[in-house]
Amino acid sequence: MEEFLRQYGPIGIFLGAGFEGQTAVIVGGLLARQHILNLWLVLVSASAGSGLVDHLLFVAGRRFRSHRWVVRATQQPAFAKALGFIEKYPVGYIMVFRFIFGLRVASPIAIGVSQMPTWRFTVLNIAGAVVWATAFTMAGFVFGEAVHNLLGKGHHAGRWTLIAAGGFIVVVAIVWAVRYLLRRRKPAAETAVETN
Repeated sequence: MEEFLRQYGPIGIFLGAGFEGQTAVIVGGLLARQHILNLWLVLVSASAGSGLVDHLLFVAGRRFRSHRWVVRATQQPAFAKALGFIEKYPVGYIMVFRFIFGLRVASPIAIGVSQMPTWRFTVLNIAGAVVWATAFTMAGFVFGEAVHNLLGKGHHAGRWTLIAAGGFIVVVAIVWAVRYLLRRRKPAAETAVETN
C-alpha cells in the first residue's frame, strides 16, 4: 500500500487539487507527515494541479464567452457573486477564491469573462495556488502529527493514521455526495411546482 501511495500519490494529489479541492491536499500533507511522500512533492503537485485547472477554466471563460457551456455557467448565482467580488477586489479575490466554498469553479470562468489581463491573472493564479496548497498541505501535516501523537509512536501508528485519513476522505465524500444530490433535487422540485 505504501509503495502504491509513493508511486501514484503525487498524481492523485495533482488531480485531486485540480478537480476536487482540498481533501486530496490535506491527505497529501498527512502522507508527508508519515514520510510516505515528500512534503515538497506534495506542495508542488497540489499547486500545479490547482493552478493548471483554474488557468484552463480562465481560458475557457476568456475564449469561449458565447459558448453554451460558459453562458450556462454565467447564469449561476455563484457566477454573479464572483463577478461582483472580482470588480471590487480583483487582486485579493484571485488570491483567495479557492478558499471560498461554492465559488471555486465559477471564479476562474468569471475572471476570464472580466477585463482582467491574462498575464496578471497568470501571476496571481500561481501565487494563489501556492498559498492555497501550502495552507491545506500543512493542515494535513499538522493533523497527521496530532493523530500520530494521539496513537503513539509505535509500529502501528502509521497504519492507524492512514485509516484515519481514509475515514476522513469517506466522510467528506459522503457529505459532498449528499449536498450534490440535494442541489440536483431542488431544481427538479421547483420545476414540478411550476407545472402544477
